[in-house]
Amino acid sequence: MKHTVDLFKSLADETRLKILWLLINREELCVCDIMKTLNITQSKASRHLRYLYHLGWVSDRREGLWMYYRLSVPQGSYAAKLLQMLAAEMATRTEARNLLERLESWLHTKGQMNLQGKPTCICDVAVETT
Repeated sequence: MKHTVDLFKSLADETRLKILWLLINREELCVCDIMKTLNITQSKASRHLRYLYHLGWVSDRREGLWMYYRLSVPQGSYAAKLLQMLAAEMATRTEARNLLERLESWLHTKGQMNLQGKPTCICDVAVETT
C-alpha cells in the first residue's frame, strides 16, 4: 500500500508531472534538457529526477559527465496505466503542448551548438535560466 501512496504523491507535484510528460514524449533526456525546458536549476531537476528514480518511474545512465533519464515503468503495470492517463490528460492541455514546443526548440538550439563544435550536452557548464 505504501508504494501506491508514494506513486500518487509523486504525481502531486507540478514539476514531476512536467518531467514525466517530457519523458513520455521523448525516449531519453539529459538533465540539461529538462532544466532548459522547465526553466529550473540543475539541483531542482536532479532532486525531482532522484525522487522519480527511487519510485521506479525513471532509470538513468551516465555518459561521461552527463546523466540521461528515461521512463522505466514496466508495461502493463499500475504505474504504466497511470502514465497512460497522465499522457491522455496532458495532451489536452495547452501548457503541456507548449512544454513540448520549448523542448523541441531547446533540442534544436542544442543541436546547433553541437554543429559548432561545442559539447552535445551542457550540464557541466553554467546553464542560464531565462
